[in-house]
This record gives sequence, C-alpha cells and structure tokens, in this order.
Amino acid sequence: MKNKVFLEGMRDGLPIGLGYFAVAFSLGIVARNAGLTPIQGFIASFFCVASAGEYALFTSIQAAASFLEIALITLVVNARYLLMSTALTQRFDSKTSLIHRFLIGFGITDEIFGITIARPGYINPIYNYGAIFVAVPLWSIGTSLGIIAGNFLPARVVSALSVALYGMFLAIIVPPAKKNIVIMISVLISFAASFAFTKLPLVSQLSGGTRTIILTVVISSIVALIKPIPDENNDSVIE
Repeated sequence: MKNKVFLEGMRDGLPIGLGYFAVAFSLGIVARNAGLTPIQGFIASFFCVASAGEYALFTSIQAAASFLEIALITLVVNARYLLMSTALTQRFDSKTSLIHRFLIGFGITDEIFGITIARPGYINPIYNYGAIFVAVPLWSIGTSLGIIAGNFLPARVVSALSVALYGMFLAIIVPPAKKNIVIMISVLISFAASFAFTKLPLVSQLSGGTRTIILTVVISSIVALIKPIPDENNDSVIE
C-alpha cells in the first residue's frame, strides 16, 4: 500500500518536476550572473524550492545585499508557504508524527500544495514524499544546468520553456473547479483580484509575494466563512 501511494506521488510529481526544470533553468542563468557555481545553485534550489524566492535571492546576491536584507526579502516573498502549511495542518490525522509534518512542510510549493489539497481524506505523507522525490531534484538540477548554459540560449527560448509551468498549474486547478462551483467562483475571483491588484494604486506598488499573501488571506477567509468545507475526513493515514 505504501509503495502504491508513493508511486502515485511520483506520477503526480513528474509533470510538476518537468515544469520546474524549465523554470529553474532560466533561474540558473540569473544565478550565474550573480556569480554562483552549479553546485551552489543546486544547494540553493534544493533548500529554497520557490521561483520568486530564488529570483529575489539571486538578484539580491548580485546587488551585494547584506545577509539580513537577503533573509528578510526571501522571508517576505516566501511567506505564502506559511499559509499553505497552516491550511494543510487541518488535513492531517491527529496521529501523524511531527517529523512527517516537518518534512511535508519543507516540500510545500504552490503545485505540490495543489495536488495534496485536492486529494480526499487525510494527508498521507508517503504521497507527498513521492511528489517531492521527483520534483525537488529536477528543480535543483535545472538550476545547475542553467548556470552551466549561462547566456548561450536565446532569451526567447528560455521564456518559452517557462510556459509549461503555467499550463501545468491550470491542469491542477481546473479539474476540482469543474466539480465544485465554490472552488470555481473562488478561482475566478482570485484571477480577477490578482489582475486588479497589479493596476490599483498603492497595492500595485507592493511586491508580488505580498500581494499574494493579502489576496490569499482575504479570499480564503471570506470563502471559509461563507461556505466552510464539511468534515469528511474519515480515511486513515499511513505513517
């Protein structure tokens, strides 16, 4: 049973990993411009699996920012993962050990959060391990290869490769939206609000990560109050 769930995680994590590889490749070029070696880029991507977070990290290094500035900007840009981890805590079985919770929290990304939250019942750590096992190495390797390639590839080619990630993300949110009208409305409102936040005064001046945090808190809170999810977690979790 554990092997089956792990393989399911690998299956769902593979398209995520392929999308990550393309985006991480372009991030690798940014990392090279900041003076990182392929090994340093691999380590940075392995411990910070976040495109916006790593872009902020690499550009801050290139600008010779202080350690404190780098830490703060990375924290702000990646703060949305705290919200995602908090949301996932409601889906854990009470018997799930602390080490499982920490390891799943380490591997939380937008896409892995999406495939995890879409599964019925309690969260099974083995499933997440399967997805992380595929996605994180591909992300890290992509960064290293991007550093090696440097600026040899045309910018248009690198930009085209990154489109795969957005198509993959749509593939994650569309199926549950088709099944649940509340999710569909929430997604549409999120799209509209996100676009509006890039145009409105004051909020448009905020960083993308900060805008994401505000929208996530506001929209999810309103939906949770208006249409809370019924408690249907009757499945057990494998540890």
